[in-house]
Amino acid sequence: MRSLAAALLLLPPVLSGCAFGAYISPLTPLERAVNGTYEGIGVGGTGRVPYRLTLTVQEREGRATGVITNLESRKAYAASGTFKRNATGGALELTLFENGEKHRGNLHATLTGTKISGVLRTVLLGRELLGYTVDWNLVAGASPAATPAAVPAPTTP
Repeated sequence: MRSLAAALLLLPPVLSGCAFGAYISPLTPLERAVNGTYEGIGVGGTGRVPYRLTLTVQEREGRATGVITNLESRKAYAASGTFKRNATGGALELTLFENGEKHRGNLHATLTGTKISGVLRTVLLGRELLGYTVDWNLVAGASPAATPAAVPAPTTP
């Protein structure tokens, strides 16, 4: 009976070691550095087209998701696919969908530092057709909205 009581007293400290995983950061340093909004130009058969990519990389799972917006036509495409880490950043292979179901394009690109370079290809009837060479740069974070502390206090006459 005495040994059972001693074992029960040791149980909480032993089980507290199971909470170790709770202290791991949800984002890796790479994810903090590369997740965000990228803007740039795609150059292809129809000329120069401005694009915006909002990207989220999940390094541990090897996935990437985002939204690509053609800033000229204002069409937006949901993007999802793979991310493979390498020494300088990683490789992105994303599939683009319009209205969540229509496969409209593929992005084959490399992410190096704060720059994405690659080829964005349109898809018609399941085949890659027209390609755009893309070069996008990470956009510096927009300044946050003014907080009450930053707004001057009103004065009364």
